[in-house]
Amino acid sequence: MPSDFIREMVAADVASGRFGRTIATRFPPEPNGFLHLGHAKSICLNFGIAREYAGRCNLRFDDTNPATEDVRYVEAITRDVEWLGFRWDEERYASDYFAQLYAIAESLVERDRAYVDTQNEEQIREGRGTVTTPGVASPDRSRAPADNLALLRRMKAGEFPDGAMVLRAKIDLAHPNMIMRDPILLRIRHAHHYRQGDAWCLYPLYDFAHGLSDAIEGITHSLCTLEFKDNREIYDWLVREAGFERPPEQTEFARLQLDYTVLSKRKLLRLVNDGHVSGWDDPRMPTIAGIRRRGVTPEGVRDFAETIGVARKDARAELALFEHTVRNDLNMRVPRVLCVVNPLKVVLTNYPESQVEEIEASYYPHDVPLTGSRMVPFSRELWIDRDDFMEDPPKKFFRLAPGREVRLRYGYFIRCQEVVKNAAGEVVELRCTYDPTTRGGNAPDGRKVQGTIHWVSAAHARDAELRLYDRLFTVADPDDLPEGTDFTSVLNPASLTVVHAAKIEPSVTADAPGTRYQFERTGYFMSDPVDSTAERLVFNRTVTLRDSWEKVKDK
Repeated sequence: MPSDFIREMVAADVASGRFGRTIATRFPPEPNGFLHLGHAKSICLNFGIAREYAGRCNLRFDDTNPATEDVRYVEAITRDVEWLGFRWDEERYASDYFAQLYAIAESLVERDRAYVDTQNEEQIREGRGTVTTPGVASPDRSRAPADNLALLRRMKAGEFPDGAMVLRAKIDLAHPNMIMRDPILLRIRHAHHYRQGDAWCLYPLYDFAHGLSDAIEGITHSLCTLEFKDNREIYDWLVREAGFERPPEQTEFARLQLDYTVLSKRKLLRLVNDGHVSGWDDPRMPTIAGIRRRGVTPEGVRDFAETIGVARKDARAELALFEHTVRNDLNMRVPRVLCVVNPLKVVLTNYPESQVEEIEASYYPHDVPLTGSRMVPFSRELWIDRDDFMEDPPKKFFRLAPGREVRLRYGYFIRCQEVVKNAAGEVVELRCTYDPTTRGGNAPDGRKVQGTIHWVSAAHARDAELRLYDRLFTVADPDDLPEGTDFTSVLNPASLTVVHAAKIEPSVTADAPGTRYQFERTGYFMSDPVDSTAERLVFNRTVTLRDSWEKVKDK
């Protein structure tokens, strides 16, 4: 079981019986966008604690803003949570509590703990004062509770236009926490709600709905990120004023910040709307939908969340650490296949022209606790990767070159005898010989070769499109740019490279879209679940084989 300050707190609460009820958490997204890796960290924490302490965890949609929310986001969120491997005890919606929240609002007004304010938004903001000066009371602050109640009921009945008035809590205009200076609780919005339709024109703000929704559901531990720390006082004030016994306790933890990535919904929405990416599920996006399409597994995401842990202070996680975690997960579960990214023709001049043989190739290396193999065709004409040949190689280049011998993976030793070029002087073909006694990669005479390269049979290979994804931004912290610099100015123009003419072994043809592989010596890939078909093979690169995190860690 992971250990962190939140789990230690929960363990102490369980031991003391503090809440007098089952441990209860919730994951409360607003359905106005797609979930990202930051949400995944919160999902793993909330559902994990409920699971570890035999408690319950609700999936609650904090849907209090009809202008931005939509059922398609609800569907996407439920799909993402399930994909991560979690199942909620109850599916709840803050909008289902509108009647209860309104009743609490009337109670606050009747007890002179809230009032209707007819000032506009700018006047209210100016009246709150600054961090060094107290606020100024609204002319409406002294209105009698009965008159406020009558106005509130007329607001609910739809008699006033948007922005005409709001309901504010009556707390302290000199409070050191600016949020506590008579915060707005309800505002008028004549808008259609995706779930409630036109039943309401009075909508609660986040601070009013969130804590009270927790209390209504019997949540014990309300876990949120550090940006809500200042909201804790209004959270506690509202649940106390509403009369809940043993109310939830809000505890904040550090949100995820990831190198070369933005995790702001507003910025992610702009990337989508401005066409910088193909959609919310673009594999370059840090959304759950995006990393799922890229080929990351739910286990890989959960492992990453556990690796970075839960901290009290914000800190940036290195993208290399995320890739390292994903790579470790895939290394133990996906089969190896042969794929040539940049093909160069090899003709084995001493191999019979009509002969085709089947060579057994392992799906998994010896250090992976999985077994299995397939037969790959071998013939006179092969494709190798152009990067595995140099006409004039440097000293430490151990792959194919004129007069040099290399090992073909699972196959034979071959030696380059002739280089064929086109009119432009470009190498278009290599003429080589093979040693038929070296099938399987070993020479009976004991001679050694230093290089092993991958290949596919030219006559049997399938064409494949490879989408090579890289980091989306060119700077480590695209949220911390000089004033006036737009974050899209540091987008990485090389974040996607498409290879249209790759060659892959035929064994993958019948595999379902969404199948993951390690392309030997190249990287981890998944066949695209949207675009890939038996007729058109499309593969997304999940992560490269090179592990930069291991190098950083070892320094």
